[in-house]
Amino acid sequence: MTDPIRLSKRLIELVGCSRREAELFIEGAGSPWTAKLIDEPQFKVENQKVELDPQAQATAPEPVTILLNVPVGVDAETAMATISAETLSEEHRFSKRPLKGHFLRLTASTDLQANASGLLVFTQDWKILRKLTADSAKIEQEYVVEVEGEMVAHGLNRLNHGLTYKGKELPPVKASWQNENRLRFAMKNPQPGVIALFCQAVGLKVVAIRRIRIGGVSIGKVPLGQWRYLSGKEKF
Repeated sequence: MTDPIRLSKRLIELVGCSRREAELFIEGAGSPWTAKLIDEPQFKVENQKVELDPQAQATAPEPVTILLNVPVGVDAETAMATISAETLSEEHRFSKRPLKGHFLRLTASTDLQANASGLLVFTQDWKILRKLTADSAKIEQEYVVEVEGEMVAHGLNRLNHGLTYKGKELPPVKASWQNENRLRFAMKNPQPGVIALFCQAVGLKVVAIRRIRIGGVSIGKVPLGQWRYLSGKEKF
């Protein structure tokens, strides 16, 4: 039996790397092995076998972007606290191995409409954060809106060409029926509460709002309260 020591220290003893290199090996890809992949340098090991993958590199992990399907009424701070390996969508568990470092230093961007559910973006990547903030006026968002009531005559045409409601000029949007009680709205940089105003202006009442897309990125088949990683092929 040996006294428990930090995994990073054991790795230093094994391969002769620096403390920082050991931390990067461990945090970057879970490269050192005990009984399972561990990504915590402070993890205490005793007699477990520890090896370093020959392909491992002492480099910081790439920043990640997380797409969370947020329930209605949950703010960004509360939503961020729910992101963990356990809430990763079952269907998306094979694209990337979740590391604890993926859940640190995340920043939320592109707020939802009031009382809306759906796609919320959290990122560690400053380039993505800059695009979603600096270019927000250019990036189209898509919402599915459940409504009740009867639309006024030519209401859909009015939505698509712009209208005025209670003295407020509303911008034209791309609006279409998804089914008999659901509308799709596509618009750039929607202002807070504007979707409710669109619906009221054509005689409808909002029952539920869900964002399904930002730019070229859709939430896809992610259950409510769960998340997936943004893939390298997806672009906002």
